[in-house]
Amino acid sequence: MNPSPNNNGEITRREFLGRTVKAGVSIAAAGGLSYWTYQRAGLPLPRQDASSVSLADYSVSGTAGLMSIANGSDRAKTLGRCLKALGGIETFIAKGDRVLLKVNAGFATPAMVSATSHPEVVAEMVRLSLAAGADSVSVTDNPINDPKSSFELNGIAPAVRKAGGKILLPRESYFKPTSVPGGKLIRNWPILYEPFRKTDKVIGIAQLKQHFRSGATMTMKNWYGLLGGTRNRLHQEIHVSIKELAMMVKPTLVILDATTAMIANGPTGGSLDDLKQTNTMIVSTDQVAADAFGATLLELSSTDLPYIGMAAAAGAGTDDYQSLNPIRIDAS
Repeated sequence: MNPSPNNNGEITRREFLGRTVKAGVSIAAAGGLSYWTYQRAGLPLPRQDASSVSLADYSVSGTAGLMSIANGSDRAKTLGRCLKALGGIETFIAKGDRVLLKVNAGFATPAMVSATSHPEVVAEMVRLSLAAGADSVSVTDNPINDPKSSFELNGIAPAVRKAGGKILLPRESYFKPTSVPGGKLIRNWPILYEPFRKTDKVIGIAQLKQHFRSGATMTMKNWYGLLGGTRNRLHQEIHVSIKELAMMVKPTLVILDATTAMIANGPTGGSLDDLKQTNTMIVSTDQVAADAFGATLLELSSTDLPYIGMAAAAGAGTDDYQSLNPIRIDAS
Protein backbone atom coordinates (compact mmCIF):
# COMPACT_ATOMS: atom_id res chain seq x y z
CA MET A 1 0.00 0.00 0.00
CA ASN A 2 1.29 3.46 -0.86
CA PRO A 3 1.75 5.91 2.04
CA SER A 4 -0.98 8.48 2.41
CA PRO A 5 -0.10 12.06 1.49
CA ASN A 6 -0.34 14.83 4.04
CA ASN A 7 -2.82 17.66 3.72
CA ASN A 8 -0.65 19.32 1.09
CA GLY A 9 -0.52 16.22 -1.05
CA GLU A 10 3.08 15.48 -0.05
CA ILE A 11 4.49 12.44 1.74
CA THR A 12 5.87 13.04 5.21
CA ARG A 13 9.56 12.93 6.05
CA ARG A 14 9.00 9.68 7.95
CA GLU A 15 7.27 8.10 4.94
CA PHE A 16 10.03 9.31 2.65
CA LEU A 17 12.59 7.77 4.96
CA GLY A 18 10.79 4.43 4.88
CA ARG A 19 10.61 4.46 1.11
CA THR A 20 14.27 5.40 0.75
CA VAL A 21 15.52 2.73 3.13
CA LYS A 22 13.48 0.05 1.35
CA ALA A 23 14.76 1.23 -2.04
CA GLY A 24 18.34 1.22 -0.80
CA VAL A 25 18.07 -2.31 0.50
CA SER A 26 16.55 -3.47 -2.79
CA ILE A 27 19.28 -1.84 -4.87
CA ALA A 28 22.00 -3.25 -2.66
CA ALA A 29 20.47 -6.70 -2.86
CA ALA A 30 20.08 -6.58 -6.63
CA GLY A 31 23.44 -5.01 -7.38
CA GLY A 32 25.53 -6.67 -4.73
CA LEU A 33 24.24 -10.18 -4.17
CA SER A 34 27.50 -11.72 -5.30
CA TYR A 35 29.44 -9.51 -2.90
CA TRP A 36 27.10 -10.37 -0.01
CA THR A 37 27.68 -14.08 -0.65
CA TYR A 38 31.38 -13.40 -1.00
CA GLN A 39 31.44 -11.64 2.36
CA ARG A 40 29.56 -14.39 4.13
CA ALA A 41 31.71 -17.06 2.52
CA GLY A 42 34.75 -15.05 3.53
CA LEU A 43 37.75 -13.86 1.63
CA PRO A 44 40.23 -16.63 0.90
CA LEU A 45 42.50 -17.15 3.87
CA PRO A 46 46.10 -16.24 3.09
CA ARG A 47 48.49 -19.02 2.14
CA GLN A 48 50.67 -20.27 4.93
CA ASP A 49 53.75 -18.84 3.23
CA ALA A 50 52.19 -15.41 2.72
CA SER A 51 54.03 -12.62 4.49
CA SER A 52 52.06 -10.94 7.27
CA VAL A 53 51.62 -7.16 7.20
CA SER A 54 51.20 -4.61 9.97
CA LEU A 55 49.93 -1.05 9.97
CA ALA A 56 52.31 1.81 10.69
CA ASP A 57 51.97 4.26 13.56
CA TYR A 58 50.17 7.22 11.97
CA SER A 59 50.15 9.44 15.05
CA VAL A 60 51.89 12.80 14.96
CA SER A 61 54.69 13.40 17.45
CA GLY A 62 53.74 15.77 20.23
CA THR A 63 49.97 15.43 19.77
CA ALA A 64 49.21 12.65 22.25
CA GLY A 65 46.26 13.24 24.57
CA LEU A 66 44.55 16.01 22.60
CA MET A 67 40.77 16.21 22.67
CA SER A 68 38.11 18.78 21.84
CA ILE A 69 34.33 18.66 22.09
CA ALA A 70 32.05 21.09 20.25
CA ASN A 71 28.32 21.60 20.63
CA GLY A 72 26.25 22.62 17.64
CA SER A 73 24.09 21.28 14.82
CA ASP A 74 26.28 22.33 11.88
CA ARG A 75 28.69 19.42 11.30
CA ALA A 76 31.20 21.31 9.18
CA LYS A 77 31.29 24.15 11.70
CA THR A 78 31.71 21.96 14.78
CA LEU A 79 34.41 19.89 13.07
CA GLY A 80 36.31 23.02 12.09
CA ARG A 81 36.06 24.48 15.59
CA CYS A 82 37.27 21.22 17.14
CA LEU A 83 40.32 21.12 14.87
CA LYS A 84 41.08 24.80 15.44
CA ALA A 85 41.03 24.22 19.19
CA LEU A 86 43.70 21.52 18.77
CA GLY A 87 46.00 23.83 16.83
CA GLY A 88 44.36 23.64 13.42
CA ILE A 89 44.38 21.01 10.71
CA GLU A 90 48.02 21.88 9.98
CA THR A 91 48.96 20.33 13.30
CA PHE A 92 48.09 16.96 11.82
CA ILE A 93 48.30 17.28 8.03
CA ALA A 94 51.49 18.48 6.33
CA LYS A 95 52.11 19.55 2.75
CA GLY A 96 52.45 16.52 0.49
CA ASP A 97 50.75 14.09 2.90
CA ARG A 98 48.73 11.23 1.50
CA VAL A 99 45.69 11.07 3.77
CA LEU A 100 43.35 8.14 4.30
CA LEU A 101 39.93 8.56 5.88
CA LYS A 102 38.47 5.34 7.30
CA VAL A 103 34.73 5.91 7.41
CA ASN A 104 31.76 3.77 8.33
CA ALA A 105 30.00 3.20 5.00
CA GLY A 106 28.66 -0.16 6.07
CA PHE A 107 25.08 0.10 4.86
CA ALA A 108 23.24 1.13 1.70
CA THR A 109 20.99 3.55 3.56
CA PRO A 110 20.53 7.34 3.36
CA ALA A 111 22.49 9.69 5.59
CA MET A 112 19.37 10.70 7.53
CA VAL A 113 19.24 7.21 9.08
CA SER A 114 22.58 7.93 10.82
CA ALA A 115 23.79 4.36 10.32
CA THR A 116 26.95 5.52 8.53
CA SER A 117 29.45 8.35 8.69
CA HIS A 118 27.77 11.54 7.56
CA PRO A 119 28.84 12.78 4.11
CA GLU A 120 29.11 16.37 5.36
CA VAL A 121 31.76 15.38 7.91
CA VAL A 122 33.69 13.27 5.43
CA ALA A 123 33.60 15.93 2.72
CA GLU A 124 34.69 18.66 5.12
CA MET A 125 37.65 16.56 6.26
CA VAL A 126 38.61 16.05 2.60
CA ARG A 127 38.45 19.80 1.94
CA LEU A 128 40.39 20.74 5.07
CA SER A 129 43.12 18.19 4.36
CA LEU A 130 43.57 19.38 0.79
CA ALA A 131 43.59 23.01 1.95
CA ALA A 132 46.39 22.10 4.37
CA GLY A 133 48.47 20.87 1.43
CA ALA A 134 47.70 17.17 1.36
CA ASP A 135 48.76 15.57 -1.90
CA SER A 136 45.71 13.28 -1.90
CA VAL A 137 42.80 12.24 0.28
CA SER A 138 41.33 8.76 -0.09
CA VAL A 139 38.26 7.34 1.64
CA THR A 140 37.71 3.64 2.28
CA ASP A 141 35.71 1.00 4.11
CA ASN A 142 34.66 -2.62 3.61
CA PRO A 143 30.86 -2.32 3.87
CA ILE A 144 28.48 -5.08 4.89
CA ASN A 145 26.24 -4.28 1.92
CA ASP A 146 27.52 -4.01 -1.65
CA PRO A 147 30.37 -1.45 -1.48
CA LYS A 148 29.48 0.65 -4.53
CA SER A 149 25.77 0.80 -3.61
CA SER A 150 26.61 1.67 0.00
CA PHE A 151 28.98 4.52 -0.81
CA GLU A 152 26.53 5.97 -3.33
CA LEU A 153 23.31 5.64 -1.35
CA ASN A 154 24.68 6.95 1.94
CA GLY A 155 25.96 9.98 0.05
CA ILE A 156 29.63 9.60 0.92
CA ALA A 157 30.87 8.90 -2.62
CA PRO A 158 29.29 11.94 -4.32
CA ALA A 159 30.31 14.20 -1.42
CA VAL A 160 33.91 12.99 -1.54
CA ARG A 161 34.16 13.38 -5.31
CA LYS A 162 32.81 16.92 -5.11
CA ALA A 163 35.33 17.80 -2.38
CA GLY A 164 38.26 16.48 -4.43
CA GLY A 165 38.83 13.13 -2.74
CA LYS A 166 38.87 9.57 -4.03
CA ILE A 167 36.84 6.53 -2.98
CA LEU A 168 38.78 3.27 -2.64
CA LEU A 169 36.38 0.35 -2.86
CA PRO A 170 37.59 -2.99 -1.49
CA ARG A 171 39.00 -5.60 -3.87
CA GLU A 172 40.13 -9.09 -3.06
CA SER A 173 43.73 -8.19 -3.93
CA TYR A 174 43.65 -5.34 -1.36
CA PHE A 175 43.48 -7.75 1.58
CA LYS A 176 46.59 -9.07 3.31
CA PRO A 177 46.97 -11.18 6.48
CA THR A 178 47.88 -9.55 9.75
CA SER A 179 48.30 -10.56 13.38
CA VAL A 180 47.96 -8.25 16.35
CA PRO A 181 50.96 -8.76 18.65
CA GLY A 182 49.66 -10.50 21.74
CA GLY A 183 46.22 -10.74 20.17
CA LYS A 184 43.85 -13.62 20.70
CA LEU A 185 41.44 -13.21 17.78
CA ILE A 186 43.12 -11.20 15.04
CA ARG A 187 45.68 -13.82 14.04
CA ASN A 188 46.64 -14.25 10.37
CA TRP A 189 43.42 -12.40 9.55
CA PRO A 190 42.85 -10.61 6.21
CA ILE A 191 42.60 -6.82 6.51
CA LEU A 192 42.01 -4.10 3.94
CA TYR A 193 45.70 -3.24 3.72
CA GLU A 194 46.28 -1.75 0.26
CA PRO A 195 44.75 1.71 1.02
CA PHE A 196 47.26 2.04 3.90
CA ARG A 197 50.31 1.02 1.90
CA LYS A 198 51.22 4.49 0.63
CA THR A 199 49.53 6.55 3.30
CA ASP A 200 51.07 9.11 5.64
CA LYS A 201 48.10 10.01 7.84
CA VAL A 202 45.02 8.04 8.89
CA ILE A 203 41.84 9.57 10.30
CA GLY A 204 38.90 7.55 11.54
CA ILE A 205 35.42 9.06 11.12
CA ALA A 206 32.69 7.30 13.08
CA GLN A 207 29.02 7.80 13.84
CA LEU A 208 27.78 7.45 17.42
CA LYS A 209 25.40 4.48 17.56
CA GLN A 210 23.93 2.00 19.97
CA HIS A 211 24.94 -1.55 19.07
CA PHE A 212 22.90 -4.62 20.01
CA ARG A 213 25.96 -6.73 20.81
CA SER A 214 28.80 -4.44 21.89
CA GLY A 215 26.59 -1.80 23.52
CA ALA A 216 27.88 0.99 21.30
CA THR A 217 29.80 1.48 18.11
CA MET A 218 32.16 4.45 18.02
CA THR A 219 35.72 5.15 16.88
CA MET A 220 37.33 1.85 17.92
CA LYS A 221 34.51 -0.29 16.53
CA ASN A 222 34.87 1.68 13.28
CA TRP A 223 38.11 -0.22 12.50
CA TYR A 224 35.98 -3.37 12.22
CA GLY A 225 35.36 -2.29 8.64
CA LEU A 226 38.99 -3.07 7.81
CA LEU A 227 38.44 -6.78 8.36
CA GLY A 228 37.83 -9.26 5.56
CA GLY A 229 36.93 -12.90 5.81
CA THR A 230 34.06 -14.23 7.90
CA ARG A 231 34.42 -11.36 10.32
CA ASN A 232 31.03 -12.01 11.94
CA ARG A 233 32.86 -14.79 13.80
CA LEU A 234 34.62 -12.10 15.81
CA HIS A 235 31.29 -10.95 17.21
CA GLN A 236 31.36 -13.99 19.49
CA GLU A 237 33.97 -12.14 21.57
CA ILE A 238 33.10 -8.63 20.47
CA HIS A 239 34.81 -6.74 23.31
CA VAL A 240 38.08 -8.59 22.77
CA SER A 241 37.95 -7.97 19.04
CA ILE A 242 37.35 -4.22 19.48
CA LYS A 243 40.25 -4.03 21.91
CA GLU A 244 42.51 -5.75 19.38
CA LEU A 245 41.37 -3.41 16.61
CA ALA A 246 42.39 -0.47 18.80
CA MET A 247 45.77 -2.12 19.27
CA MET A 248 46.07 -2.67 15.52
CA VAL A 249 45.39 0.89 14.35
CA LYS A 250 47.30 3.92 15.66
CA PRO A 251 45.53 6.80 13.90
CA THR A 252 46.47 10.43 13.42
CA LEU A 253 43.05 11.48 14.66
CA VAL A 254 39.61 10.10 15.32
CA ILE A 255 36.37 11.97 14.77
CA LEU A 256 33.19 10.91 16.54
CA ASP A 257 30.10 12.53 15.05
CA ALA A 258 27.34 12.69 17.62
CA THR A 259 25.33 15.42 15.97
CA THR A 260 22.57 12.86 15.65
CA ALA A 261 23.02 9.76 17.78
CA MET A 262 21.37 6.41 17.11
CA ILE A 263 20.11 5.51 20.56
CA ALA A 264 18.18 2.32 19.69
CA ASN A 265 18.11 -0.55 17.21
CA GLY A 266 21.74 -0.10 16.26
CA PRO A 267 23.80 -0.49 14.29
CA THR A 268 21.36 -0.26 11.37
CA GLY A 269 18.37 1.62 12.75
CA GLY A 270 15.94 2.67 10.04
CA SER A 271 13.44 4.80 11.94
CA LEU A 272 13.58 8.42 13.04
CA ASP A 273 12.40 7.17 16.43
CA ASP A 274 15.83 5.52 16.83
CA LEU A 275 17.59 8.89 16.70
CA LYS A 276 18.31 11.71 19.12
CA GLN A 277 19.78 15.15 18.43
CA THR A 278 22.81 15.35 20.71
CA ASN A 279 24.54 18.08 18.65
CA THR A 280 28.07 17.10 19.64
CA MET A 281 31.32 16.60 17.71
CA ILE A 282 34.38 14.97 19.28
CA VAL A 283 37.89 15.10 17.84
CA SER A 284 40.80 13.41 19.59
CA THR A 285 44.17 11.80 19.15
CA ASP A 286 43.05 9.25 21.75
CA GLN A 287 40.46 6.82 20.43
CA VAL A 288 39.78 5.29 23.84
CA ALA A 289 39.08 8.68 25.41
CA ALA A 290 36.83 9.65 22.51
CA ASP A 291 34.74 6.53 23.03
CA ALA A 292 34.68 6.96 26.80
CA PHE A 293 33.13 10.39 26.35
CA GLY A 294 30.86 9.21 23.54
CA ALA A 295 29.42 6.58 25.87
CA THR A 296 28.10 9.32 28.14
CA LEU A 297 25.98 10.66 25.29
CA LEU A 298 24.26 7.28 25.17
CA GLU A 299 23.82 7.46 28.95
CA LEU A 300 26.40 4.72 29.38
CA SER A 301 29.68 4.59 31.28
CA SER A 302 32.95 2.92 30.41
CA THR A 303 32.02 0.07 32.74
CA ASP A 304 28.94 -0.60 30.58
CA LEU A 305 31.26 -1.10 27.58
CA PRO A 306 34.02 -3.54 28.63
CA TYR A 307 36.10 -2.97 25.50
CA ILE A 308 36.88 0.59 26.62
CA GLY A 309 38.65 -0.53 29.79
CA MET A 310 40.25 -3.43 27.95
CA ALA A 311 41.67 -1.12 25.26
CA ALA A 312 42.97 1.25 27.93
CA ALA A 313 44.64 -1.62 29.78
CA ALA A 314 46.24 -2.68 26.48
CA GLY A 315 47.81 0.77 26.07
CA ALA A 316 45.60 2.05 23.24
CA GLY A 317 44.60 5.18 25.18
CA THR A 318 42.96 6.30 28.38
CA ASP A 319 39.44 5.57 29.55
CA ASP A 320 39.58 8.64 31.82
CA TYR A 321 38.78 11.25 29.18
CA GLN A 322 38.59 14.00 31.79
CA SER A 323 42.30 13.56 32.50
CA LEU A 324 42.96 14.97 29.01
CA ASN A 325 41.25 18.25 29.99
CA PRO A 326 39.23 18.30 26.76
CA ILE A 327 38.62 21.72 25.24
CA ARG A 328 34.89 22.51 25.23
CA ILE A 329 33.45 24.69 22.49
CA ASP A 330 30.02 26.14 21.87
CA ALA A 331 29.66 26.36 18.10
CA SER A 332 25.88 26.83 18.06
